[in-house]
Amino acid sequence: MIIRLLKGSGVYFALTVIFTAAVTLLDLAGPRIVGYSVDSLLSGKPELLPLTAAAVLLIAIAAAAFRYLAQICNARGTEGLVKRTRDLLYSHIVRLPFSWYQEVHTGDIIQRCTSDVETIKNFISEQLSELLRIIMLIVLSLVFMAGIHTRLTLCAALMIPVVVLYSMYFHGRMRSAFLKADVEEGKLSAIAQENLTGIRVVRAFGRENYERKRFEKKNNSYTEMWVELMRLGAVFWAANDLIGWLQILIIVALGAYFCVGGELSAGDYLAFISYNIMLSRPVRNLGRVISEKSKADVSLDRIRFILDSTVEEDGGALRPSLNGDILLKDIHFSYAGDTKEVLNGLNMKLKAGGTTGILGATGSGKSTLMYLLDKLYPLPEGQGEISIGGVDIRDIDTAYLRNNTGFVLQEPYLFSGTLAENIAVSVDEADKELIAEAAETSMLSEAAERLDHGYDTFVGERGVTLSGGQKQRAAIARMLIKRPQICIFDDSLSAVDAQTDLKIRRSVTKRTKGSTVILISHRVMTLMNADRIYVMDKGRILEEGTHEELIEKDGIYRVIYELQTS
Repeated sequence: MIIRLLKGSGVYFALTVIFTAAVTLLDLAGPRIVGYSVDSLLSGKPELLPLTAAAVLLIAIAAAAFRYLAQICNARGTEGLVKRTRDLLYSHIVRLPFSWYQEVHTGDIIQRCTSDVETIKNFISEQLSELLRIIMLIVLSLVFMAGIHTRLTLCAALMIPVVVLYSMYFHGRMRSAFLKADVEEGKLSAIAQENLTGIRVVRAFGRENYERKRFEKKNNSYTEMWVELMRLGAVFWAANDLIGWLQILIIVALGAYFCVGGELSAGDYLAFISYNIMLSRPVRNLGRVISEKSKADVSLDRIRFILDSTVEEDGGALRPSLNGDILLKDIHFSYAGDTKEVLNGLNMKLKAGGTTGILGATGSGKSTLMYLLDKLYPLPEGQGEISIGGVDIRDIDTAYLRNNTGFVLQEPYLFSGTLAENIAVSVDEADKELIAEAAETSMLSEAAERLDHGYDTFVGERGVTLSGGQKQRAAIARMLIKRPQICIFDDSLSAVDAQTDLKIRRSVTKRTKGSTVILISHRVMTLMNADRIYVMDKGRILEEGTHEELIEKDGIYRVIYELQTS
């Protein structure tokens, strides 16, 4: 996974490794020169001090230059990694099937794409890039120390496996704690996102205190998990510091003993102490890398979950004309994990270029039927057939089908932008005349003219500044501007009055002439002029015919008609 994310940034990280290695070698040369200088001074050769001082100064300047280059390359590589990760996540997310979004909370998706990416970035930029330096410092410090005094070097090296073992122990515990905290953060983000987008509902029902308490309860749980994680970290770092200082104390004491005994010169003793300090720091940092890896592992798994999720498959490659009759034969469908069928042996014919009305109670399967037609849900093999002009939609290119199908939902989604941008979002380019024409057809132009800045008015997130009827009409205009061959109105006129409903239907009928129109509604007045009307209940067709034919029957349609017109 890391290699996949590093693609395009590998050169910068390779340069970081090279410059870091150079810094490490220069840092290791310093103590040896200082030790040589001390011994030269004690042996009566002060004339060598200017040379050694110049050497130390040159080494410091070179180390500073390489350290600067290492940090620049590391920053470029890290930011490139973050950009690639976000690009990969976003491009993958938009290709995931519609059903995937019903299983994963939006807040959790956002948290994976932000906090988890940031965790990986911090690990790679601060820990992984430092790992080579740590290994080099440990190995080379031991080599230099062994060249000075072998037995003392063995004493210094004994602490390394101790640090690694207890770091591995804490790695498992911290990984588990961080996973729980990360999941809890996703739930907290989901609550915040839901309340911010649904603030009008919260305010309308006076549920501010209830939602505040719900958020605080989840926030307290999240905080307690992080406190537990910090407690583990505190124990880990306290033990790390204790072992590090004990190791330094032992080496200082033993080194002094060997120096007094004549086994070490004063210069070698100082050099050995310097190398030991250089050794103890990377050993402690090695423990840090191991502990931080536990967090990065969790974040990588959470990102891997998204990138490994199966994208929407498109087995079809045909691009036939979509002006033919739409046939639905013996359709059976149930949602994943649910044995109850939403559609049960449904058969329907939608005449090409005509208008078909679908009436039914909530839960009768009307919207599901349209999702199947638009391939938002794949129809499983053996569960029936949906064809357009005799071509099975499984064999039709999905992007082509959706580009030529207009869908207006009962609860339209408007993006955070201007009214004009929301109307034109379904096409690549649209001038003001085309936008105004579509708005005129959907009876939105009068409302748009009353806005402060007309079509350039900022409508807010989810169109919060518009009424329900205005949002529905904006969604209709957005669909009409692309002139699709199939137009689906899924109860999309429920928020407008009957008179406006009639005006919009007449205007839309002229605009969509030649297209296959599907009207889904609870309102008989919306459907009565359709060429054919189907009455659905519990996934089945109970009645079908024209308005006049259904009125003649003593059935559900007539009962609903009389209730709505009495």
